[in-house]
Amino acid sequence: MSQALTEAKAAGQRGEVPVGAVVVSPQGEVVAQAGNRTRELSDPTAHAEVLAIRAACGTAGSERLVGHALYVTLEPCAMCAAAIAAARIARLYYGASDPKSGGVRQGARVFLHPQCHHAPEVFDGIAGAESEALLKAFFTEKRAR
Repeated sequence: MSQALTEAKAAGQRGEVPVGAVVVSPQGEVVAQAGNRTRELSDPTAHAEVLAIRAACGTAGSERLVGHALYVTLEPCAMCAAAIAAARIARLYYGASDPKSGGVRQGARVFLHPQCHHAPEVFDGIAGAESEALLKAFFTEKRAR
């Protein structure tokens, strides 16, 4: 999770919402990492999770990441949860909960939907306080401008 937090901090420094994600292989190796780039790329799908999954799939040469784990600093939204399911990620670890836009334990609860073909094991609250502090500081600074 520390690498995901590093990606989140870098995203915040670029003016992006500070969210970072890291994909880890079944052997425990980091195969991809990313931070949000929606503004930079003018792409609403350029969330940290989607970018990291795309990179990991490119490295694997497959659209499936069976046995892989995803670490992300914020609860994935519904779009990212759907991408996690489609990629067949085995385990999802996330930091801060997202009552406004979350799609895992909040809101849409994508993995509980009957049309969801795959649901990873989910572990929440990992470095949650630090992840939440990054987000709060970012939005406090934005509002002060």
